[in-house]
Amino acid sequence: MTAVAVSLAVFVVVLLAAFVLVGWRDRNRLSSPEDSAAVRDATSAQARYAAERHGAQGEVWRSGQTPNST
Repeated sequence: MTAVAVSLAVFVVVLLAAFVLVGWRDRNRLSSPEDSAAVRDATSAQARYAAERHGAQGEVWRSGQTPNST
């Protein structure tokens, strides 16, 4: 019975190690310089949009109006 438990434990450990190794290998293979450039572009576009939105809200607040008032 002990031999079966040890064999099962070794099988599970080897299976997990293979799963982690394949995931790590695929993640490294799928990553490219274009991916990191796209992330940088998206981050800068998001920051630019947030800055524009913040500036527009500041203008509304300074003029004493609310955005929905007519």
